Amino acid sequence: MRPRPAVGVSASARGGRIMWWFNRASIRLAGGRAVRLTPETGADWRSLDALVLGGGDDIGAEIYHGRIAPDVRVDPRRDRMELDLLDHAEARRLPVLGICRGAQMLNVFRGGSLYPDIYEVFAAPRMRTALPRKRVTIERSSRLHGIVGADTMMVNSLHHQAVDRPGERLRPVARDDAGIVQAIEGEGERLLIGVQWHPEFLIYRGRQHGLFEALVRAA
Repeated sequence: MRPRPAVGVSASARGGRIMWWFNRASIRLAGGRAVRLTPETGADWRSLDALVLGGGDDIGAEIYHGRIAPDVRVDPRRDRMELDLLDHAEARRLPVLGICRGAQMLNVFRGGSLYPDIYEVFAAPRMRTALPRKRVTIERSSRLHGIVGADTMMVNSLHHQAVDRPGERLRPVARDDAGIVQAIEGEGERLLIGVQWHPEFLIYRGRQHGLFEALVRAA
């Protein structure tokens, strides 16, 4: 029997347990084995077959030369760990799925920028829910469209930052009704996708679970 691919899941050392358990369940149902990665875990990255950059705290503004509100929580040690993880994934050509903060980190890693607060720029309704209440439209030519098999989807929304300028060899492939980028993906054959929503909270929907299945297949 073939062993399950090892999928590293980045997380904050403080909090984030609910996201971790949902990601772990999603990866297991897709045929993989989740490995929790925090600045304190000390896991052997060489054993990883794929990477999930999980959600959580905002990204430190100094990384993308932006600004951040003083009341927003950041985790500098996690920021550094995830940038190192992405370096490792690039060197080994590992498939990567970025979730919410993880999509933003993927964009920043490739030299892109972020909107510190989408509500200062977009006329978007304030929404913070784990339920599928936001509609996104997906480009038909994208890899994401091939995975989920839909032009539009209802997703959840737990963010106030978002992709502004796309990073090198990344392109926006989904937006919400306000025009905010909701997914990015990399060029080439390697699976490199970032989604602004949390598919792990929607695994009861086949199209959302398809993201984890695609990641494990690529691994």
